[in-house]
Amino acid sequence: MIRMLPAGLAWIGRHGTAALAVSIFIGMAVPALSAHLRPYLPVAVFSLLTLAFLRVDQNAIRQRLRRPALLVGALIWMMLGAPLLTYLVIEFSGLAALGPDVVLALYISTAAPPVMAAPAFIYLLGLDGTLSLALSVAALIVTPLTAPFVGELMLGPSLPLSVGGLAVQLSMLLAGAFILSAIFRKLAGTERLARSTLHISGLNVLLLLFFAVAAMDGVAASFANKPLYTLGLTALTFCLALIQISLSLIIFAPASREDAYSIAHTCGTRNMGLMVAAFGGTLPEFTWLWFAVGQFPIYMLPLLLKPFVRVFCRQNTKTVTQQT
Repeated sequence: MIRMLPAGLAWIGRHGTAALAVSIFIGMAVPALSAHLRPYLPVAVFSLLTLAFLRVDQNAIRQRLRRPALLVGALIWMMLGAPLLTYLVIEFSGLAALGPDVVLALYISTAAPPVMAAPAFIYLLGLDGTLSLALSVAALIVTPLTAPFVGELMLGPSLPLSVGGLAVQLSMLLAGAFILSAIFRKLAGTERLARSTLHISGLNVLLLLFFAVAAMDGVAASFANKPLYTLGLTALTFCLALIQISLSLIIFAPASREDAYSIAHTCGTRNMGLMVAAFGGTLPEFTWLWFAVGQFPIYMLPLLLKPFVRVFCRQNTKTVTQQT
């Protein structure tokens, strides 16, 4: 039985994108578990970040930091450019007239840093996740500065966001995950970690399943009571994620296609759960439903976009080969 566990994790890691797409529906199918698992969301987030640190190529990270222009540009676009563009759209399109609940939903969808699993998604797509990891960590660090600024513009001075508390929480999360991953790396050794890539991917998927179950509270009931409304809201969250991905691909087209897609996918998968926690876990009904159904694009896009990524990045490889 114990010997079957590593094989099971490897199988899940090998079929990671499909497993992620299925996991979000499992979360909807067991709504009774959501209330019990929701308090443990921070544990899942911390574990995902630890695994991301554990599998990263440290030499590749150092190389990214030696040439920081792309990373800094992506960070500015992700944490300031995209939310400020959203603010302008809200102001000039009249979306603000729909009420603060709608504005709050758009705020947490564009001002939040990437999800902790963003590098894992990139790895599951067969790409290098080091740029995504560096970008995710940098975004976490600047969130206490950028999120209140954007929130003030979108929602006014009554925005219930504690800058100091969020800064401390993020610092502890990052430092703790990094230290724990360093301990695991020391105990396991580089060669053993290299042989365990699929197992780590499988564990990532299981943690994401845990998160999905905890985040889907009330979604099944909403689909049952207001199916068209909930489907429409879900479609809008897909549209917003795809818009952020598409704009990022256009902006970072001068970079390599693999780097451009890593930035784009990272930008399109926002850690709304972190913003929900910053608000004390209490949100208006509309905003909570938006957050919950907003997990669908996060979990399903790695599977849906995998054929596009194969063609997109393969064309880049052919071009580089021809130029060489």
